Amino acid sequence: MLWIKALHIVFIASWFAGLFYLPRIFVNLAMETDAAASARLLLMAQKLYRFMTLLMMPALALGLWLWLGYGIGQGSLWMNLKIILVLLLIGYHHGCKRLLKKFERAENTHSHIWYRWFNEMPVIGMFAVVILVVVKPFQ
Repeated sequence: MLWIKALHIVFIASWFAGLFYLPRIFVNLAMETDAAASARLLLMAQKLYRFMTLLMMPALALGLWLWLGYGIGQGSLWMNLKIILVLLLIGYHHGCKRLLKKFERAENTHSHIWYRWFNEMPVIGMFAVVILVVVKPFQ
């Protein structure tokens, strides 16, 4: 079980690296006026989104394995809240895809300031999940 936990943490950390960085690319895309620089940033964003999606899958699968296979957190309020937050983070991930598609079609309507605030959402999500998992406040 410890190997599964370790791998789960590694894949979660890797997925979150993408969740933290992709919106930062969006900040730069929203500010960029040079076509060549925009194309380079867009390519970076596309590659990052594909890679972070590949990282998300084993992170979620390993988490399900720990939850369903080993019973970690089953029936506890902290785990139910964690699952809700994870679902919200998956929604955030897919929201990034929608925003990326808007940049690809040159239909972005948000400012770089909006993306700076948008970038804080996974930080808040990760903070809450870590507190729930480590502290287990609602045991």
